[in-house]
Amino acid sequence: MQASLPLTAHRSLRERWFPNGEWVLAVALAIEIAIFAATAKNFFTAGNFFEVMRLSVELGLLALALTPVIVTGGIDLSVGSMMGLAAVSFGAAWRDWHWPIPGAALFALLLGAAGGALNALLITRLNIPPLIVTLGSFSMFRGIAEGITHGAVNYSNFPPNFLYLGQGYWFGIVPVQFPIFLLALAGYAILLHRSIVGRALYAIGFTAAGARYAGIPVARRIGLMYFLAGVVSAVAAIVYVAHIGQAKSDAGTGYELAAITAVVLGGTSVFGGRGTIWGTIFGLFSISVLQNGLHLAALPSELTGVLTGTLLVVTISIDRLHGRAQQKATQPKAAILEETETMKNSQLAVLCGAILAGSLIVAATNVWLVHSLDRTAGGTGGGSAATGGHRAVIAMMPKAKGDPYFVSCRAGAEEAARELNVELIWDGPTGLDPAKQNEVVEGWITRQVDAIAVSVENQAGISTVLRKAREHGIKVLTWDADAAPDARDYFINQATPQGIGFTLTDEASRLLKGKGEFAIITGALSAANQNLWIGFIKQRVAEKHPGLKLLTVRPSDDDRDKAFTETQTVLKVYPDVKLIMSIAAPAVPGAAEAVQQANRRDVDVIGLSLPNLCKKYIHDGVVQEIVLWNTKNLGYLTVNTAAQLAQGKLQKGLTSFAAGRLGKIEVRGSEVILGAPMIFDKANVDQFDF
Repeated sequence: MQASLPLTAHRSLRERWFPNGEWVLAVALAIEIAIFAATAKNFFTAGNFFEVMRLSVELGLLALALTPVIVTGGIDLSVGSMMGLAAVSFGAAWRDWHWPIPGAALFALLLGAAGGALNALLITRLNIPPLIVTLGSFSMFRGIAEGITHGAVNYSNFPPNFLYLGQGYWFGIVPVQFPIFLLALAGYAILLHRSIVGRALYAIGFTAAGARYAGIPVARRIGLMYFLAGVVSAVAAIVYVAHIGQAKSDAGTGYELAAITAVVLGGTSVFGGRGTIWGTIFGLFSISVLQNGLHLAALPSELTGVLTGTLLVVTISIDRLHGRAQQKATQPKAAILEETETMKNSQLAVLCGAILAGSLIVAATNVWLVHSLDRTAGGTGGGSAATGGHRAVIAMMPKAKGDPYFVSCRAGAEEAARELNVELIWDGPTGLDPAKQNEVVEGWITRQVDAIAVSVENQAGISTVLRKAREHGIKVLTWDADAAPDARDYFINQATPQGIGFTLTDEASRLLKGKGEFAIITGALSAANQNLWIGFIKQRVAEKHPGLKLLTVRPSDDDRDKAFTETQTVLKVYPDVKLIMSIAAPAVPGAAEAVQQANRRDVDVIGLSLPNLCKKYIHDGVVQEIVLWNTKNLGYLTVNTAAQLAQGKLQKGLTSFAAGRLGKIEVRGSEVILGAPMIFDKANVDQFDF
């Protein structure tokens, strides 16, 4: 009988470098780049290429660390939470303990090592499944971070030489943090593909029991990967803090799932035994390029999740079918090889089809966008913003796109855009996410929009990137909530924080007849504008209403259901509470529903919200009144001001200017004042529709 050659002898160069069909993802990435190069302004430039690299570093570090973990058949869900814990520990060590930056960084790295070692110990010594262990440490690490900061403390004002690590550029184009990623990439590539340890990891992933019989120290090899994952998470945290300019307990939220998506999308099997670093890199940049391209093409960022989610589900499903095919050990060897090859071809065909379908969705949406803009331009008058053949582009960002408050603001913004014939880009995070705000603004800088207007979620986090926008000649405004004064040209102030705080406190005192206990349901504990209001509420209580007692301040995170739950807790913990003051739009109806269901007719509800959200509760007598400004007018004024600023009509030193249908608007220094807040109650709430 003729001896058969080893299987590896028949493998081509492509199969050796891309054993799992990673080249298909590389081709899809090239198609993705080609589509965005044709449809997104300034996408195919060297500057944007390095910008994609910069935005990929933190997520890329986690993806690299997770690749060998998943190759062994394990999982680590705690890497994002470890980022948050390492970030706040770094910030606390520097600011509160007065350690130098190198000492604080070393402490964060040691903490990451300890967290990784804890996961390793529980998985390898106590034989607890990795999913259970890291799900527990996921909650534990995040909980400790929130405990350190009380969910509100934000470490910022780091020295410039440290911020240069995350915000600086070499030769004006290469991000300073990029070499860190390259070093990690080289290290993991050698570890996984050019070392005895790497070969052992593949054997463990294929069959851990067989690896033990082969004399491989399975526990030590697996433990090392979880230990390294903890250390790399801490490195990512330090880079994140330098990039964003702040250390906050929610740093890295959702990064673990995004990193796992990149790894699995790159061909690494969630069942172990298969995967490459190169595949992870292709998966990572497929996601990063998609996000960047959507921002530059002014398309909704939610499309990123739709497209990557589709690819991920298809990839895992095919991987599962592939695994089942390999388990048919009763078939002859030739049949196994033939079926494996057939399955690989099927996998590549379906994956390629899914990627192409996603690309067609992106292309079709771009075409729809262009036609929509053309129709809008044709349907509006010859607005003065479109002078000299250039149609001004105003990019406007809410704190959270789904918040009814910002949905109402958008209606006014679109009205002003039609009136002035400017292109309005409305985009931002779907939830309260300072890092996502930074990412979107970076895309707008690359796109070279004329003006950027941001409702700021975190002042320290956004100010750096807004300064960068101004350095690039882009006009910058903030609205609803302000950034640092030197980071913007103007702040569109819907009402003064003092006016809001004093009005709410005075109304609370009137309803309680000058004496009683009350609680505040705010948005996010870190929201700068709401914290200002709370400060003035406390000041007004101390100065004018000493009979009032503030019991607690609870966060709703701008979520109606969470406001409902927090109010229920307040009613139980503080049975003598007589008034709930909700200072976020979704929080008022959430608190009102909790009071109504508890049948607490002795508890009044007031706050800041939209008339349409609260009419039912106002007429039912649960909500006594709400205080707010006209949100449509706020959106209208923001776009109108941005357009005039982009045209050069709004100059420093002006005390007023004409703002379309709003008439004469007051300017106080660098603040544009919308007007005094309004009070809505049973007598007038039906007169308003927003």
